[in-house]
Parts: sequence; structure tokens; C-alpha cells
Amino acid sequence: MYNISNIFIYPIKSLGGIEVFLAQLTDRGLQYDRRFMLIDSSNHFLTQRQHPQMCLLQTAIEDNQLVIYHKNDSVDKIVVSLQPAPGATIKVQVWEDECEAQVVSAAADEWFCDKLSIQCRLVYMPDETRRKVDGQFALNDQVASFADAYPLLMIGQASLDDLNKRLPEPLPVSRFRPNIVFTGGQPYDEDTMEQARIKKIDLYGVKLCSRCVLTTIDQSTAVKSKEPLKTLSGYRMKNNKIYFGQNMLHSQKGLITVGDEMEIIKTKERVLFDGQQS
Repeated sequence: MYNISNIFIYPIKSLGGIEVFLAQLTDRGLQYDRRFMLIDSSNHFLTQRQHPQMCLLQTAIEDNQLVIYHKNDSVDKIVVSLQPAPGATIKVQVWEDECEAQVVSAAADEWFCDKLSIQCRLVYMPDETRRKVDGQFALNDQVASFADAYPLLMIGQASLDDLNKRLPEPLPVSRFRPNIVFTGGQPYDEDTMEQARIKKIDLYGVKLCSRCVLTTIDQSTAVKSKEPLKTLSGYRMKNNKIYFGQNMLHSQKGLITVGDEMEIIKTKERVLFDGQQS
């Protein structure tokens, strides 16, 4: 039996996430997940890959407002509406995608520039923006928020436990920034989940998640190391990419809750990584 053990949302792309007990699954992923993003002077998205210090900015939801503060200074904070009033929009770039985003405020821009010591602006994805999932993997013209490419990322707790047994020091799941973590089954069962169901919501595993240097950043200190990529490369590499977790699409909206049972409707063939034999 599989059960949902953790649910995470990341209101601002690449900033600290929030663990929640329940979340509404919307057309573009979990409610409030990655609807905000920081951009540079070229309107290109910013992440911890280039600016590790972004992980030190934490988010919280209080009274229908988004609160952002620095780990080391929770008093100095900024508050923005979770759904800003309509305003001016600009074209922004997320990987190969260009989409419309709404400028939040000059005050927010000034606060983030000061805290991160870089020039940046905060933008919001309005409901009217429809950023489509890569047509190669989309099942029904699904859309995504400012997430890298897909509405949901799922990881099995057994997979993390297996990885941690191989590492010099165990890592928390926050290193991998999943939306959904589940318990039960065997390590890497998520690799073979073609269709899963939580309540009446169908989830579809469409692409294993390739991992980057962001996973090597300690989310509490912003210090980089070689792990977990060094260890993962020894048994989870294929075509020079390292994989951990499954990108998911969904076909219904609804509420998911920690403790919900997840049923596996259909499985697919397990990927063979470099050095493995069938």
C-alpha cells in the first residue's frame, strides 16, 4: 500500500518551500506552487543554480498573504498578496518557454535586491497565462506554473532511504524539492508508475526527473558540496543525466491530503541506467 506522507509547495520558484497537510490540485499543479518567480534584467528566471543564497529566503502563508523572510532575520520580512491585483505584464523566460507574467511591485523588487545582493524583480503568473507542458509528454494540453517543466514532482520515501544508505551523510528530502512524497513499496517504485490514483485524481508518470547542482546545495546554509550527485551518478545515470524522482501530470482537480492512499493503476517498464543489465 502506498500513502502520501508529505506535501510541499514552493510559492516562489527556487526559494524555500512550505510543507502542508493538504493542498488543492489545480489545473497547473498544487495551489500556490511556483506562481511567483524572480527574474533578472533580461526577464530570465533566476534559481539557486546560479544564486545559492536564494535558498535562505523562506516563505510562509498567513491570512491569505505570502510572507517572505531571511532564515537569519525573520523580523525583516515582506508581505505580498497571494493573488496580486491585475497589473502590467511582461514577457518572461523559463528555460525555452516564453510566457506572460505580472510585475508585483517596486517595493518587492527593492527588498529582494537587498536580500540577495543581485538585481532582480518579482513576477507573478496570472490565471490568464497558459504555459503548456512540452507536447512530447503532455497528455491533454496540460499547463504548468513557473516550475521547471511539469506540474508535479513525486518521490518515494523508500527511494530517499535507499540513497541515504549510500551517502556519507543522509540528506533531507528538501534537497530534491518534491511536491509529493509517498511511503510504501520498494525503492524507486515511482520510476514505473505510469498511472496512479489518489482519491479520484489520476496522476501520470511521464518523465523521470533529471537532477542538477541544485540538489548539492544545503538548504539551511547555501553551501555546495558534491553530494548527492556524486553517489547518484554511480547508479542512476543514463545518457549523461542523473535521475531521481518522477515528473507527473494529472487529469482532474481536487484536494489531496497527507495520509491519502495512492493506488497504482498502470505500470511501465523500468528504465535501465548505465551499467545495469535487463
